[in-house]
Amino acid sequence: MKNVMERMEEIGAKRKIADFQVKQKLPYEFKIPYAYRRAYEFAEECDKRGLNCHVSVGGLDSLTLYLWLQSIGIHVPGISVSHLEDMSIQRIHKQIGINHVPPIKRQDGTYWNKSSVMQEFGFPVISKSKARKIKCLQVPDNPKQTFIHAIMTGDMGEQGGYGHSSKLKLPDKWLKLFGGLYQEHRPDMLCQAAKFKVSDRCCYYLKEKPCDDWAKENNSVAYLGLMASEGGQREMGLMKNGCNYFGKSTIRSAPFAIFNRQDLLQLALELSVPVPEVYGVIKRSEEGLLYTTRAQRTGCSFCGFGIHLEKRPHRFDRLYQDNPKEWEYWMYRCVTDPETGEQYGWNRVLDYIGVGWRPETLEMEIARQKPSKKKKVLVG
Repeated sequence: MKNVMERMEEIGAKRKIADFQVKQKLPYEFKIPYAYRRAYEFAEECDKRGLNCHVSVGGLDSLTLYLWLQSIGIHVPGISVSHLEDMSIQRIHKQIGINHVPPIKRQDGTYWNKSSVMQEFGFPVISKSKARKIKCLQVPDNPKQTFIHAIMTGDMGEQGGYGHSSKLKLPDKWLKLFGGLYQEHRPDMLCQAAKFKVSDRCCYYLKEKPCDDWAKENNSVAYLGLMASEGGQREMGLMKNGCNYFGKSTIRSAPFAIFNRQDLLQLALELSVPVPEVYGVIKRSEEGLLYTTRAQRTGCSFCGFGIHLEKRPHRFDRLYQDNPKEWEYWMYRCVTDPETGEQYGWNRVLDYIGVGWRPETLEMEIARQKPSKKKKVLVG
């Protein structure tokens, strides 16, 4: 069996990644016609294969993609599981005619919703890739012991060429909070076990599966508003596979793959994209960088991926300002502890990972984290 490095070499991954990174550094004036060519190449190839196309629409990035495709003559429907988004995003979806995709049914005939997915599988926190690892660490007597050892130590077995992977290993910060069931793998530090479940499965049941089902029913493949510059697990896939990908089980186009945040916001301004209120407005800083005055990125209103990286006011603070009733539900009673019957929510999770969330501490924490003018950095 080939190890990871041998498989990477086989597909020429290093060369593809290097070429992609060069394109990322090119100016906006190059990227727009480049995206234009990729978008039309995808449409033409899909037409040859007898496939329809659509845009998977969520927040500002994919709203911009949808309206940009319309502006260059690629008129395809936009679809979204809109009820997962912030209310201001839902209003824009309705305004521009995005098609709503219904939720999927469970085996008992009821429909999956935000609460049922979190109750069944766990909270989406930290990042999708790290949540997947934590989920493995929360399974008692997990048969995947080689994978468990790699998560705890970074040491890989035969399949990984007996190497060490810092990417595969969960950082010690999180192992201390979630590695308690497998303490024996790390006798050098004390690990705990959380009193709540963590999972990466929300996206699958609430977003990916409903959209995939719609796509199959309509013989359609997606344009996605993904950018490698956002990082995370999508970054490597975009770098290796490029803007347009025709695989055995996945066909997709990401015309904005080489864009950065500045490119996206510049295009949104040029197209006069309606900016949902959750983002605020697009402005330019004294340094010339474009930014949104409220949220920089959004997702499902209850999602916690990346929350530990946000300064206050973070997404849950904005939810409190915009919709106090919804905030109260997600904070205190969205799930039930199966052992005690106690209702709880993000309050337990955020306290455990050390993220502030209480309204009464907001001003104090903002004052404490406020940088000096010299060190101030505006995220574009």
